[in-house]
Amino acid sequence: QVQLVESGGGSVEAAGTLRLSCVVSGHSVDFYVMGWFRQSPGKAREGVAVIYCGGGTSYADSGKGRFPIYKEDNKNTLYLQLMDLRPEDTARYYCAADEWGGGGWWSNPSVHWGQGTQVTVSS
Repeated sequence: QVQLVESGGGSVEAAGTLRLSCVVSGHSVDFYVMGWFRQSPGKAREGVAVIYCGGGTSYADSGKGRFPIYKEDNKNTLYLQLMDLRPEDTARYYCAADEWGGGGWWSNPSVHWGQGTQVTVSS
């Protein structure tokens, strides 16, 4: 059974840094696509960054240049480095993985989701 477990969230002041981890069990991190999403109360879930099995990455405007995404195959772990954090980055961050990809892949029935890790940024 595939499981994704996030960690690394916390409370930081604006301009601070966190590194989120997503440890995968039951599968390698060599999914076709993996990504980080976030959701804050009253708002829709939004994508932050994705990484493809070939190493290509894509970022939402909110995270471009601030939130690099990367994997460590030997640790079976996906990361999201959060830099120059802002209060509007406060949210619960989730990792997701899918073997099939495609447009809107995060809605595929095959997608695996973690439980999330909370990030709170104070001004």
